[in-house]
Amino acid sequence: MKTKFYLKGLNCPNCSAKIVDDIKKYDGINDVNYDLINEMLYVEHEKIEDLHKKIEDSVNKFEDGIEVLLADNNSQKNDEEDDEKENFKKNIIIYSFVLLMLIVNHFVDYNLNIKKIVYLALYVVVGYEVVFSAFKNILKGQIFDEQFLMMIATFSAIAIGEYPEAVAVMLFYSVGELLQDIALDNSRKNIKSALEIKPEFANVLDDKGNLITYKPEDVKVGEIILVKPGEKVPLDGEIIEGESYLDTSILTGESVPIKAVVGEELKSGSINKSHAIKLRVTKEYSDGAIAKIIDMVENASQRKANVERKITKFAKVYTPVVCAIALLLVVFGPSLFKIELREAVYRACVFLVISCPCAFIISVPLGIFGGIGAASKNGVFVKGGNYLEALKDVGIFVFDKTGTITKGVFEVSNIKSYEGFSEEDVLEIAAAGEMSSNHPIAKAIVRKSKNKININDVVDFEEVPGKGIKYILHGKEVLVGNNKIVDAEEVEGTNIFVSYDKKLIGEITVSDIIKPEAKDFINSLKKNNIKTYMLSGDEVTVTENVAKEVGIDHAVGGLLPEDKVAELIKIKEREKKLISFVGDGVNDSPVIAVSDIGISMGMSGSDIAVEASDIVILKDNLNKIIDGIKISRNTVNIVNQNIILAFAVKVLVLGLAGLGHASIWLGVFADVGVALLAVLNALRALKPKLN
Repeated sequence: MKTKFYLKGLNCPNCSAKIVDDIKKYDGINDVNYDLINEMLYVEHEKIEDLHKKIEDSVNKFEDGIEVLLADNNSQKNDEEDDEKENFKKNIIIYSFVLLMLIVNHFVDYNLNIKKIVYLALYVVVGYEVVFSAFKNILKGQIFDEQFLMMIATFSAIAIGEYPEAVAVMLFYSVGELLQDIALDNSRKNIKSALEIKPEFANVLDDKGNLITYKPEDVKVGEIILVKPGEKVPLDGEIIEGESYLDTSILTGESVPIKAVVGEELKSGSINKSHAIKLRVTKEYSDGAIAKIIDMVENASQRKANVERKITKFAKVYTPVVCAIALLLVVFGPSLFKIELREAVYRACVFLVISCPCAFIISVPLGIFGGIGAASKNGVFVKGGNYLEALKDVGIFVFDKTGTITKGVFEVSNIKSYEGFSEEDVLEIAAAGEMSSNHPIAKAIVRKSKNKININDVVDFEEVPGKGIKYILHGKEVLVGNNKIVDAEEVEGTNIFVSYDKKLIGEITVSDIIKPEAKDFINSLKKNNIKTYMLSGDEVTVTENVAKEVGIDHAVGGLLPEDKVAELIKIKEREKKLISFVGDGVNDSPVIAVSDIGISMGMSGSDIAVEASDIVILKDNLNKIIDGIKISRNTVNIVNQNIILAFAVKVLVLGLAGLGHASIWLGVFADVGVALLAVLNALRALKPKLN
């Protein structure tokens, strides 16, 4: 089972990593993940009676003042922002006072001992919380944390007589931590706002015509809801009255409103822009589009990107190694560098200040989740950071044909007539019988016809499995279907043969419509040196013709679902590249599941295909995959920039400190300053350039 806990106030990425590792040690715990953005802890576990207490114990071991709440019972209270503002004001007043007194004490000439007392008093004011937390953590057996290292560094500075620097460094550190928390909170808010898509209410019409407001979760299938202009569509439903223009950008990333009329199925999350409409609810909220999207995004944080896992492992060894070097510097520095012990201690203090890995840990998940948020805003829903990271490295795209490269909508493209019958006669005779069929090709023939023949004139209608249909029209036998039904030779393409009174009177060619963007999309992939394949259950010749028309490199037709899986495995073994399969139907779900990255066309795709896939394209447009690739590259670039920035600055300052050319001030910048810059840079992932 899985339980979610809201860890209110947990902003420290280093602490959260330690908490996760500690929880994993409990018996019955299968997996633990912490979502820094939503402050949510996900615990997969067997039945554990005192789980909540164990989680609290682990949290309190590493961080004080954190509320551990069951997610279902948690409410991020409205007054939290007010509390944050009050704390910010209080801290700013304290820090301003300390800064002013520090300047005065430094420049005003009076008794040296009194100056030292003032410095110590200022240190207590600005560093009390840090030192107190450090001592509490020592009692818990936690030594290598940021507070402890900062305490040791500033205590050492005081011990060697650097009173002003000890106060100034603690002040700089505290201000930096405050700014870092603010930047992190703002980042969270920005990312969350990109994903705030849940409708808050539904207007339900009762039997008497009264309008009652419910939560979307409480509305049942079959109930009638009214969606006013400016409101979100709260549940999936069919329009039964009215027509309007809807903004679907929250789902598809498209800014142009679309017109919706009676009979159309609407997905929850769209915004009604012009006129009131009534819908009959077709899916409960939990089964609707918006709920599935929210679930996808919430669970995305649990699937860590490879770079995130690597940086977490690196962080575990970084702090002990840097602290060990600091100790060696104190022990061997005087003899090695020919310096006094006081100078060696000072250089070691710089090392201690830089030893926190927060800049590494905090920037990666922020960047990844920002990328997921950007993708969501553009109609590309990614189920995990690992998939977003990997998308940029896909070397082969494999496509289904119908509903993916083509629209899955058939249309009559050509009619041939024989035996003195006109093309219209052939079409109308065929349509008379096809009215009784639900086959997509039958529907295409009916749409093309003018329905001149009354369906009541059709008698003895019969479907012939694998061949077509037969019936009696005006006393004459009519056969409509493939070449087998009339004993004709097989022809290339999808041809429907029509026989009337034992005579072949015509052929109707029915074609699936290729998506208008398909050719340009395939060209875009080729420009990026990406190979393309098509695997289809359709006839070999039809599959090959479609592939040739849009520019796909290789195509295989006539495949059953299991054949597609086998073919994909062959491609994997042969090409040795990361493979993505793009499909939409139930028959695509097995091959989507076995590909490295499964992509489903969500608007038209089956629920099973969407479930099996790793990425869902909500707008039925192939170019959204290109957007996803661009967002993937942009996100990974930003994450790498942050890692390089943090690593380069820390190594540079460590090197300068070892040689005696760096102050503790510079060390603090390399710690909290770089972390702050990384947080701000991570926000750029929300606004990728897609043009």
